[in-house]
Amino acid sequence: MPRLLILLLLPVALLGYSTGPDFGNSGVPGESSCLSCHGGVSGSGSVSVTFSGGSSYSPGITQHLLVTISDPVQKRWGFQLTARPASLETTPGGSFTPGPDGFTQLTCTSKSYLFGAYGQRCTGAGATQYPLQYIEHTAAGSRPGQTGSAQFSFDWTPPATATGPMVIYVAANAANDNDSSSGDHIYLREYTLQAAVIPPALPVISQNGVVNAASFAGPVTAGSWVSIQGSNLAGTTRLWSQADFVGGALPTQLDGVKVSINGKAAFVEYVSPTLVNVQAPDDTAAGPVSVQLTNSAGTSAAVMAMLQPFSPALFLWNGKYAAATRPDYSLVAPPGLFADTVSIPAKPGEVIVLWANGLGSTSPIPVPAGVNTPSDRLYTTLNPVTVLIGNLPAKVLAAALTPGNAGLFQIAVTVPENSPAGELPVVVGVGGVQSPGISYLAVQP
Repeated sequence: MPRLLILLLLPVALLGYSTGPDFGNSGVPGESSCLSCHGGVSGSGSVSVTFSGGSSYSPGITQHLLVTISDPVQKRWGFQLTARPASLETTPGGSFTPGPDGFTQLTCTSKSYLFGAYGQRCTGAGATQYPLQYIEHTAAGSRPGQTGSAQFSFDWTPPATATGPMVIYVAANAANDNDSSSGDHIYLREYTLQAAVIPPALPVISQNGVVNAASFAGPVTAGSWVSIQGSNLAGTTRLWSQADFVGGALPTQLDGVKVSINGKAAFVEYVSPTLVNVQAPDDTAAGPVSVQLTNSAGTSAAVMAMLQPFSPALFLWNGKYAAATRPDYSLVAPPGLFADTVSIPAKPGEVIVLWANGLGSTSPIPVPAGVNTPSDRLYTTLNPVTVLIGNLPAKVLAAALTPGNAGLFQIAVTVPENSPAGELPVVVGVGGVQSPGISYLAVQP
């Protein structure tokens, strides 16, 4: 039998809802409130709710609520409170956790409450079946004989996803403790809380996260390609497009992401939340330099990187094999390395092209950072380049910047005639510096 019907039959026995009202009596539009059972008579008191989060809420973050009921002439106390999204009052507005003092409890119902759905006292597990939660007083919490005011404390956890403004509805009963609904004072109030604006997290460059973009190891060189690793680096993931170039110059920002190396603007080729690729600006400095990244959230803390005149490295395929082609651009690699492109190992005595980074300045003039290499002439490395294949010296025919590309070097070499078959290590050197780590070249006579 519904509790309201029992109340009509036995009003004295239930002591005017001293054990807590039925669900749906907190004043939500379309539902009911304590006024329906207590004659609609209000006194000179009030009900208020104090929120530990102030006038806003953070999705999924629990805050503590304190309900205070005041009335100068009453001496028993009760309330019911619930939360609903302002945009849809029939959906849940989070969950409640009663306080440890035994003064509060939960009652729940389903989304179809307005159509007479069943409600019950509930725990956190029960709320799965009956997701609309109300928190209210217990018999002990009504505190008979206490005069002036009473307080109830408990926790509220908003939904994990922001749903716009959240409305808190509360109905309070300041009773006269005469074991009936007559003479009680009912107070209603509602609060609208806005979703807190959480500022986006600042970008963070990982320690040792500024590396040569070919080898993914330091150091870096002016005009070379640099990879920056970290978190919150960008809100998008994309490569530059032709629309990002202005007057033929490489962009210094991409989707609001900018990078400075030693206080100079780098040229941004690729952005993602965890990786940004840039061409380092021209710089004659050597040694530790500061690197910072700026996006719409702000500027990262500075991370130190080692800047030096040479940082030779080979771009890699599959994280292992030196990026190599033949003069006709067919791929030099183990068969089957690429699912959609044929690849064939190199042969002893064959001319191949290795693709490299960080080989330093060029001749007859330096090609400045931030522009694609002109096609009017061959811009070779200012310093001689050496290549070892399987620990055997390979004849370097030429080492130069790739026309129409920025900072990308080609090294034309002859695979040593006496190279054995197998996956042979490849090492590039320039200016007394050798490429870090190990990359391999597949050779098959």
